[in-house]
Amino acid sequence: MPVLLYVLAVAVFAQGTSEFVLAGLVPGIVTDLGITLAQAGYLTSGFAVGMVVGAPLTAALGRRLPPRWTLSACLLVFVAAHLVGALTDQYAVLLGTRFLAAVANAGFLAVALSTVTTIVPAGRQGRALAAILSGTTLALVAGVPAGALLGELWGWRSALWAIAGVSALALVAVVVLTPARPSPAEPHARVDLRAEIGTLRSPDLLRHLTLGVVVNGATFCAFTYLAPLVTDGAGLDSALVPVVLALFGLGAFAGLSVAGRLADAHGHLVVGVATPALVVAWTLWAALADSAPAAWVLAPVLGALSFATGGTLIARSMAAAQGAPTMGGAFSTVALNLGALVGPVLGGAALGPLGLAGPLVVSAALAAVAVVLGCVAGRRRTAVPAS
Repeated sequence: MPVLLYVLAVAVFAQGTSEFVLAGLVPGIVTDLGITLAQAGYLTSGFAVGMVVGAPLTAALGRRLPPRWTLSACLLVFVAAHLVGALTDQYAVLLGTRFLAAVANAGFLAVALSTVTTIVPAGRQGRALAAILSGTTLALVAGVPAGALLGELWGWRSALWAIAGVSALALVAVVVLTPARPSPAEPHARVDLRAEIGTLRSPDLLRHLTLGVVVNGATFCAFTYLAPLVTDGAGLDSALVPVVLALFGLGAFAGLSVAGRLADAHGHLVVGVATPALVVAWTLWAALADSAPAAWVLAPVLGALSFATGGTLIARSMAAAQGAPTMGGAFSTVALNLGALVGPVLGGAALGPLGLAGPLVVSAALAAVAVVLGCVAGRRRTAVPAS
């Protein structure tokens, strides 16, 4: 695999850490800025909205530029947003930096996913995409706990400084290693933007994107509320929350790694097996929400199943979007983050009537919806036209 893939994974690691680390920094931010808990929550919402907006916007604006320029510009904005955020005492400014960082994050990820198609042979693109996305899973394993520790030792701003530092190092490597222009075999700039957007009419692409939204919604519906689930629900000490998060991340890394090796040749099988397994596992955890052993066992299992399914769906979306060489990554990024935006909202709404098991029930229901959608799409593919 090209060294560039691992450089991109490092950048995605820093960006994934930024996206998830606020969960451990909220108390310090609330105290330091004198804001409410709800206002602190808006920092996460602002990031999610920025991710949804940023992917298609940046991909469209940068489609005629060399990947080196676009990726570098996104990383530069990402670093600057974290530096300003670490220095400000104003909540509105911090909120603005979160939105801006997310726009840059989404743009970087969209272009990075599309760049894979120019530097890796078609038969190995699933594995290459998994290598890049492993940065997100490593963020869950190491980045988030490390950021929370920095926040505990030196305040929440230190975590932002650290993220900016890692991203700056990745920026230097991206400038050096990224191709200065698209491969002659992939003349991206000559593909009309309307034609790329028109690929969204493809039934295969729409199916994979829709499944991506639903499956990722299930993942982040429960993950967002994992801390209270394992403390108030399963009765674990709050000091063990980072350990459970790390177990989920280790499972996610393992699942994504295995799926990456299978996605190109056996992607349909991975989705067909892992999605029903998600229904069973989320349902089981909902039924055992007050069980500490269940939390220890099911956290890594669901991390593996969730990211194996989600990573495979991204790979299949990219393959179905071959007619959109610059926007294909944006389509997948939007789907990924729509799920991350909608899932927690649905899970939060379920907390009232169902208690702490509510998000787990919703995750099981969303996974079941994905199974139904997959079955319906499978029947349509195999149906013989009447005429």
